[in-house]
Amino acid sequence: MSAPAVSTAAGTVEPRTFVPGAWIAAFATAWFGVWMAQLTPIQLLLPQQVDDILHPVDWVASVRGFGVVSAIAGVCALVAYPLAGALSDRTTSRFGRRRPWIAGGAVLFAVALVLLSVQHTIAGVAVWWSITLIGFCVLTAALTATISDRVPVDQRGTVSGWMSAPQALGILVGVALVALLTLSQVAGYVLVAVVLLVCVVPFLLRLEDPPLAPDSVPPLSLRTIVTGFWISPRDHPDFAWTLTSRILVMTGNGFGTVLLLYFLEYGPMRQSKDDAENGLLFLTAVYMVFVIVAALVLGRLSDRLGRRKVMVVVCAALQGLAALLLAFVPVFGAALVGAALLGFGFGAFLSVDQALATQVLPSAADRGKDLGIMNVAYAVPQALAPLVGGWLVAQTHSFTPLFLAAGVLAIGGAFAVAPVRSVR
Repeated sequence: MSAPAVSTAAGTVEPRTFVPGAWIAAFATAWFGVWMAQLTPIQLLLPQQVDDILHPVDWVASVRGFGVVSAIAGVCALVAYPLAGALSDRTTSRFGRRRPWIAGGAVLFAVALVLLSVQHTIAGVAVWWSITLIGFCVLTAALTATISDRVPVDQRGTVSGWMSAPQALGILVGVALVALLTLSQVAGYVLVAVVLLVCVVPFLLRLEDPPLAPDSVPPLSLRTIVTGFWISPRDHPDFAWTLTSRILVMTGNGFGTVLLLYFLEYGPMRQSKDDAENGLLFLTAVYMVFVIVAALVLGRLSDRLGRRKVMVVVCAALQGLAALLLAFVPVFGAALVGAALLGFGFGAFLSVDQALATQVLPSAADRGKDLGIMNVAYAVPQALAPLVGGWLVAQTHSFTPLFLAAGVLAIGGAFAVAPVRSVR
């Protein structure tokens, strides 16, 4: 293997040497820890914590409370993602550009999870979940930037698949450990925090991250940071269309998944709390299998065929179909089919769309910042979906409008990526 491309004063040279299997394994392990630490709280720990604090007479109050907490955190992520990416682009530490932010983000993420576990007020939960999400944004802004820094274009679908596939496994393992071992609230949060740190360390040790020369970085000011967040859709239409597609698809996915525990417990099936948790675990397992297969197979296939856009369109449409199935056939059997369709569509979308996103970035020198803006479409819709989705459910006392909206948004995301011209 030849040495990776190094940083230059003008920006960064596009990498041309494939990363080895050991690098990909460490990268995938880091993402497993990240997804387990972020999604186990969203799917299980946070809803339960809010429910225990509110003790609501009407279950809609819990949905609303969970939504408010998530929305506050989402606003924080809106700023944290691009800001962390921009700062990592300009970091001149002797440890490299990305490594300090990966390490610092992981520590902040883990510590905030532990402190979140001992909160007994909605205000406390909102504050510490927001700090948790900031840590997640700092960590993942730098992690995703390493794809553009280190991985050549013809390997990005494969590597992005190993970023996406661990998401499903992280959810399954996290929910299974908390639910099947009947862990307490504190033990559940502490567990995922420890797993996060253990999983990130191998990638920190493996990462080749050449430092920037201090004189190669332009002066940083509040004005340059703020103006840098604006990327003109007229000048960079492919970036704008890709971002729009991702926002729509991720919002639709958020509508279809973040209130799933409430759907099983309070929706048409009316399951007990234990049955709802077990049902969530079973649906997650089905979802996981299809996410992993689709992410790994179709991400690699997109590299070989050199075709990304058509796969993104099909995968987004599949997610829309899964949501519509839940809207019109709200039974557990249909939910299983929906989980399979959603998993296949979402797994393929995550890997192929991430590879596509790295090919429409406006500037090589601002990869971290631009990917941070792109990744806002991951974190913010997932954070705002409980608020907006909870409002829909509260207004109608039905989950049908929620899943209808999820389907329409995902299908809209499929149409939005069609105008991209620079990537096939």
